Amino acid sequence: MLRGRDTECDVLLELIRAARSGQSAVLAVQGEAGIGKTALLDYLVDAATGCRVLRAAGVESEMELAFAGLHQLCNPLLDGLDGLPAPQAEALGTAFGMRAGKPPDRFVIGLGVLTLLSEHAGDQPLICVIDDAQWLDQASAQILTFVARRLAAESVVMVFAARAREDEQAWAGLPRLMVHGLKQADAVAVLESVVTTPLDVRVRDRILAETRGNPLALLELPRWLSSAELTFGPDQTAAGTVAGRLEERFRRRLEPLPAETRRLLLIAAAEPLGDVGLLWRAAERLGLGEDAATPAEAADLIDVWDTVRFRHPLVRSAVYRSAALRDRQAAHRALAEATDPDRDPDRRAWHRAHAASGPDEAVAAELERSADRALAHGGLAAGAAFLARAARLTPDGVSRVERELKAAQTMLHAGAFDDALQLLGLLDHRSLTELQRARAEVLRAQIAFASNRGDEALPLLLAAARRLEPLDLELALDTYVTALEATLFAARRIGEAGAVEVAHAALSAPVPLRPRRSDQLLQCMAVLQVDGYAASTRLMRDVTEAYLEEHLPLEEGLRFLVLAGSMACDRWDLPGWTAIAERHLEYTREAGALNALQFALNSVVYPRLFRGDLATAGALLDEANALAEVAGTTLHPYGAIGLAAYRGDTGAEELITAAKTDATARGEGLVVVLTSWANAVIRNGNGDYPAALAHCREFLFPPGNDDGRPVFLPVGSQPGGWTLAELVEAATRCGEHSTAAAAAGLLAEIAAASGTDWALGIAARSAAQLHDAGPADDLFREAIDRLGQAGVGVEQARTRLLYGEWLRRAGRRSDARTQLRDAHDALTAMGVDAFAERARRELAATGETVRRRRADTRKELTAQELHIARLAADGRTNPEIGAELYLSRHTVEWHLRKVFAKLDVTSRRQLRSALERPVA
Repeated sequence: MLRGRDTECDVLLELIRAARSGQSAVLAVQGEAGIGKTALLDYLVDAATGCRVLRAAGVESEMELAFAGLHQLCNPLLDGLDGLPAPQAEALGTAFGMRAGKPPDRFVIGLGVLTLLSEHAGDQPLICVIDDAQWLDQASAQILTFVARRLAAESVVMVFAARAREDEQAWAGLPRLMVHGLKQADAVAVLESVVTTPLDVRVRDRILAETRGNPLALLELPRWLSSAELTFGPDQTAAGTVAGRLEERFRRRLEPLPAETRRLLLIAAAEPLGDVGLLWRAAERLGLGEDAATPAEAADLIDVWDTVRFRHPLVRSAVYRSAALRDRQAAHRALAEATDPDRDPDRRAWHRAHAASGPDEAVAAELERSADRALAHGGLAAGAAFLARAARLTPDGVSRVERELKAAQTMLHAGAFDDALQLLGLLDHRSLTELQRARAEVLRAQIAFASNRGDEALPLLLAAARRLEPLDLELALDTYVTALEATLFAARRIGEAGAVEVAHAALSAPVPLRPRRSDQLLQCMAVLQVDGYAASTRLMRDVTEAYLEEHLPLEEGLRFLVLAGSMACDRWDLPGWTAIAERHLEYTREAGALNALQFALNSVVYPRLFRGDLATAGALLDEANALAEVAGTTLHPYGAIGLAAYRGDTGAEELITAAKTDATARGEGLVVVLTSWANAVIRNGNGDYPAALAHCREFLFPPGNDDGRPVFLPVGSQPGGWTLAELVEAATRCGEHSTAAAAAGLLAEIAAASGTDWALGIAARSAAQLHDAGPADDLFREAIDRLGQAGVGVEQARTRLLYGEWLRRAGRRSDARTQLRDAHDALTAMGVDAFAERARRELAATGETVRRRRADTRKELTAQELHIARLAADGRTNPEIGAELYLSRHTVEWHLRKVFAKLDVTSRRQLRSALERPVA
């Protein structure tokens, strides 16, 4: 056991015990430099007898090389790459530069790593140890933490050791072990174990206070202090952090070494792979022999054997940072010359860049080629880093600006907004063409919109589009589209200042000789703002048809499908909306565009919800959660808000309130509108009509409007139209008939302009609720028929519920039972629980005996288990299920064993019957 680390060692031993019992275990060990994280990892490895160990370490100088850390960990297993499913093998081979191919989907890379680890853990537990994880490249950190969160029934232990930082998000949600300084007694024992002379108590206490129990500092201190200092105390108190002081002390230990040894150490510090052959090839180019390593090994600074390993990462950083610039350049130059240009062209280019003493077009061009390779492997962060350094080394001013703009664009796609803005700031001091300046403005506006989907980006986008008109008309028109997209996310109301200004500017722009689909989309969005809803519905239909054409380039689909889907949604065209949303999801999966994929998943959720397929909607949100893990981002709340609404989940108030508060602060009005609608649906489902009415008023009644009539709608009719429908239901139950009539009137206008069965069905239902007799019967029946034809299953079932309630109040109990029974069965099957319970209560009020349902064993299944069970019942194999849900086949098998036990079945055929049987 390590001194003073009994608790930490017990935690690590428990991980090994879990792996030996067939379960996975994950841990993030965090603490300051020198606190003992690496010693704990070594203890774990020593204790893992009978297990296979994989080790990797992040290196600060490799942070820009995509998948470098992941490759280091997986390299011993890559002989089995061809044993993986073909898409996973292709993705890993492409990511590691072993094969040529299109940019791999990060999910497939993650699944490939998961499968690789899982399959190799079949014979013996697998222990994966990642040291200095704070220095992993971004792509590796994302994939490894994604895999860690998806481990379940594999005999795999994954332990990360990283310095604790306040801004660290990569390890969020992983089990953590915080390592602190040793307690007083243990710290004294460690210090005295390396001090060979008597130590004055006062000096000892001062040393203990300064080191704060840091084991490395305690062990190294006797090497730094003279006998006099150990007797009478150090001459002065060292300033700065413990890590900084340790690095400085290591730097001082370098000074007595021979110059040849320091040069060899510098080569090793600049070469992160620990490749002994590469070290000696580079050393030979600087005239250094193997004997140059002897003094460093004797000083316990480095070990050169089958691999090159520094005593501590702080030794590496001390060596590199203390060297003169010309010496660092010489080391990198030697490494570049010693690196095989065919096997490792990117690392060679990186060394050449660090060796350059000034602008060098040849090196810049090589870096740009490396950037293209990184982007082809899905390494956006690496591609941006290569491009930024290429720009710095570019001698020609025009070419330099072009590379800086390309780098900033790549940083935008990678989500590195601050880095992109910093790079764009450099352009303010350069001589730019008008087109380059306009492109820079567009990038700034796009960054503002991507980082904060509120009002901030709108004026920036408008100004950039106007500047671009005489320079690049197509880019100008696309920028107008983005500006109108900003009005959509801000939920600007039709006719509102700002939105109308953008629309007028777009309509006044020159018409291109060959109009594109995106120009058609722009006209539709602009007409909607300037001329209103009725004038734009024909254009909405044309846009929907245009974006469902067979030949749609991938880049165009990624950029514009989400807006085309919005137009189909605004027209209440469920089939068109569904088809476009599904196509957008397909395109984002193909491109591996993680940020766009989150929006695509949330977009697909809503058509599923309205169709009544809440189970699939929930599965899509599970995937979105997994995506947020691999991308290291916060999950967008859109889909979760809608699912909570239809489930009638009053416990979702915290989720909805948090989403609303955050969106209000950012000016993202679309989320605010969704929260008003969702709260109204939840309250109507639970029969709390006054609360539902209050939530509708919150959005539909602007300040100063006291006449009880909703007068404004946001861009288009959705989700404002959905909220109008909730308002009619809540207002009629609260006796506010004039308010209900005004909302129903607006819905009738929308339906007349739209002409779709969905819109006409909702309008008919809303009108029916205004009548006590006469037309109500026909209107309810019309609504049921139209909503059924439109495929809006939830709204059709809700209409049956409303019709049944109306029939009961009219004294037609037999007819009411028919409608209420159909509503209850449909809503229950769909999982629309609050409205189903409302239907049950109404059935009981008609005098029908509603038998108490026995406990449904399906309710005992978790959401993930239910999803896996349905896929298995549909005939999917375990690997196919794993590929869809980003799980290993072993984890799928583990879940299915639990499902079979809970449902008391023994085969997949019985599983289908168990899931389909009605609940008595």
